Amino acid sequence: MSSTPQQSQEISIPDLRSDLAGEVIGPDDAAYDEARQVIFKGIDRRPAAVARVAGAQDVARVITLARETGLELAVRSGGHSRAGYGTSEGGIVIDLSGMRGLDIAPDLKTAWVETGMTAGEYTTAVGERGRATGLGDTGSVGIGGITLAGGIGFLVRKYGLTIDDLLAAEVVTADGEIVQASEQSEPDLFWAIRGGEGNFGVATRLQLRLHEISQIVGGMVMLPASPEVINGFIGAAEAAQDELSTIANVMLAPPMPFIPEEAHGKPVLLGMLADVGPADQAESVLAPFRALGKPYADMVRPIRYPEIYEGEGPEVRYAAGTNFFTDALEPTDAATILEQLHQSTAMMKAVQLRVLGGALARVPNDATAFAHRDRGLMVNIAAMYMDPGEKDTHDAWVAGLADSLGKDEAGGYVGFLGEEDEGTVRAAYPGPTWDRLRGLKRRYDPDNLFRLNHNIPPADG
Repeated sequence: MSSTPQQSQEISIPDLRSDLAGEVIGPDDAAYDEARQVIFKGIDRRPAAVARVAGAQDVARVITLARETGLELAVRSGGHSRAGYGTSEGGIVIDLSGMRGLDIAPDLKTAWVETGMTAGEYTTAVGERGRATGLGDTGSVGIGGITLAGGIGFLVRKYGLTIDDLLAAEVVTADGEIVQASEQSEPDLFWAIRGGEGNFGVATRLQLRLHEISQIVGGMVMLPASPEVINGFIGAAEAAQDELSTIANVMLAPPMPFIPEEAHGKPVLLGMLADVGPADQAESVLAPFRALGKPYADMVRPIRYPEIYEGEGPEVRYAAGTNFFTDALEPTDAATILEQLHQSTAMMKAVQLRVLGGALARVPNDATAFAHRDRGLMVNIAAMYMDPGEKDTHDAWVAGLADSLGKDEAGGYVGFLGEEDEGTVRAAYPGPTWDRLRGLKRRYDPDNLFRLNHNIPPADG
């Protein structure tokens, strides 16, 4: 079980303001209601204060205050946690969104970035220099959160996870110490933060490797979904060169202007493709996908890499979901997905299939805290809804479909998990990874100050 302080004390907003270089927002301030929000708008928590920190020194002061007062501590980079871990009821929030500094090395091979910058902002900024780092698939996620979870995005088969391009990190630990973690300095901490999320400290700056990527062939293709199309898409993605990364979303077509009206509400496969190989070979690379059927929409074209992040989804109040890793889908699983999509009453529901392998799989499983590199496929099931009274219904649909597809404690990706029990979190760190993480948690955060997350409790004794 997570250890928690026995009691907490109130804090003085004026005193905290005088102690920080950044902004402090309290319940009486006009900006409070906006400052306490996260991406999922149904999460309605009222922290005692939101500290929009200006740097690592501010972070250290807030950590010390939380430790001394016993207040629950939340850390927010982009606020995308489905469980709402970026805010707190009565606690204090470290809001990193004001920290957006970016320093690109003169040789354009690396960049130091502060963790309040979003994936889209970073990708646009380095893209102006013809460079890129593989992040997630959504531009509005905070670069701190996506990186510490692992980072599975549009360059995963060519360059691996985001953490495979992480060279060093400035981290503020539970005792308020500011340290640099890398292979040379604090290597155990560096191992743990690469997939262990925020359990071991607050990452304030990251040094990331840059790849020379300017134009790619990428975008969205929407096909009528059938078992043959779903299985064919996965097979083509598995057979493709590492330069191609794909994301397949099986869903019911929303009523969007670019989708023919006769397709609205029908099952479709919305595929995102990113090919970073030679442009003159793109047509042959993409041909197997286009041969699967006549598309409702085909927006795959030569684009600047940052364009892959353009556009965001609709505002969502609540989301049910789960994910797991597997080696492959069974031949009948595609039919099961299509059948059960129609059984959900959620406003939007989807099953996302990400073929892995490539550079991700060439790193040993025990090299980082992300320990699923030998699995070939990630399955992510989600249902978005507006009424909190429907929670149990949508949770049950997600769980039932996951069981039908063979989840069976296969272990998930923490970046997509919601509020989970210890068993589910434990399964996300298979084999000896869990025990090593618990040992390092005891070393770096023995009192479990960083517990508002997919929590790794300190080892006993």
